[in-house]
Amino acid sequence: MGGSLAGLLAAHVLAGHVDRVTVVERDRYPQGAQPRPGVPQGRHPHVLLKGGQTALESLLPGFLTELREAGAPRVGMPEDMVLWQSGRWFRRVSATTHIYTGSRAQLEELVRRRVLADPVISVLEATDVVGLLGDATRVRGVLVRDRSGEARAKPRPLEADLVVDASGSGTKAAQWLTAIGAEPPHEETIDTGLAYASRVYRGTDGALDGETRGYYAYPDPEQVHAGGALPLEDGTHLVIVSGLRGDEPPTGDDQFVTYAKRLPHPLLHRWLDGAEPLSPAFGYRRTANVRRRYDLLGRPAGFLATGDALCTFNPIYGQGMAVAAMSAVALREALADRRRTPTTRRVQRALLAASRLAWDISAGADRKMPGAVGTATDGGSADRFAGWYLSRVQERAPGDPVVGRAFRAVLTLSEPVTALFAPPVARAVLFGPPAPTPTEPPAAPEKPGSPVS
Repeated sequence: MGGSLAGLLAAHVLAGHVDRVTVVERDRYPQGAQPRPGVPQGRHPHVLLKGGQTALESLLPGFLTELREAGAPRVGMPEDMVLWQSGRWFRRVSATTHIYTGSRAQLEELVRRRVLADPVISVLEATDVVGLLGDATRVRGVLVRDRSGEARAKPRPLEADLVVDASGSGTKAAQWLTAIGAEPPHEETIDTGLAYASRVYRGTDGALDGETRGYYAYPDPEQVHAGGALPLEDGTHLVIVSGLRGDEPPTGDDQFVTYAKRLPHPLLHRWLDGAEPLSPAFGYRRTANVRRRYDLLGRPAGFLATGDALCTFNPIYGQGMAVAAMSAVALREALADRRRTPTTRRVQRALLAASRLAWDISAGADRKMPGAVGTATDGGSADRFAGWYLSRVQERAPGDPVVGRAFRAVLTLSEPVTALFAPPVARAVLFGPPAPTPTEPPAAPEKPGSPVS
């Protein structure tokens, strides 16, 4: 259910184990790399973190080469970016990791082309899933309805040995499970009320060209406004600004630029004043973290959830595409494990584990934001200790290359959180003072041996 990134990659994995995979997608796929209604965040910034790159390359060998050849910008962190967090500018030392910042539409179109070339996989486009078949013990298929013809087309059954929900954050699986007498998942939620708006610009003064590929200021409890500009595949930049509940960014032309004044430095506002807008501003407000616990006892067999249908993260952290790919790898490994029978619950637990690090990062950060509400806002005493330690990591990451390398490795989902407790990192975090950082936005990467100014 769902033919976006998570659904396509799950279909690709399942195609190695079954005779037929059917992807049910409510949209008609566009010709080429174009946004579509079924991806509500499609016009907003997306990044492919290192963990997602590794996963995609494992699933679709040669994919990263295709992505680069399509023009997707590969941005070195922190060398290529002007970055601000918790009151400090990051030193622009040599990159220890890279992210891809091209459009979501481009990346998904490349995945779609590769996956749907498999004759085992077919797609029902312009088709809604409107319910499940089965009972409290097992899901046996779905009810589908054609969206392309008569408005009141009659639902028809589509039987299946396994149903995978990849329908995104708007999933209706809980209601459908209840309707067949099955138990819906328990939901853990954390919602800061964060909202953002995005708009495409072409720069005219070169401030975000050459040695500087992009800019980003991250939010924190003391500075809740955030934003930045990330490069796209066509040489433009996608600009985002964000705020919390009650102070949402506007989408009007002048108001969008004015809102950038709320950021902790006028750098982005000055650039916007001289840049050429190429699109309207689009807003987005559904940014709660939601984790659905299908791994608990009592759920029916024959039903799995993956991607945002399983675990939705505040999009400001850029984790969704990476977790979709990492979840597909987890699905592949669970199905290939000859030591254990791949029961529904065992595979679902593997999918949940693939999203755990991203959840810990996103939920852990959002718990500290003012006005956060939900069922999982209290992380307990262990979370409070972790918060104390991580606050010291964040103080030191902008200026200390050792701490910064570990910090970026965890944030990009390429290393477990234990990387932050490695002896060299722990010594710097627990016993060393924060290293000096630039007092103004660094205009160029550091040269070896140059002093921090």
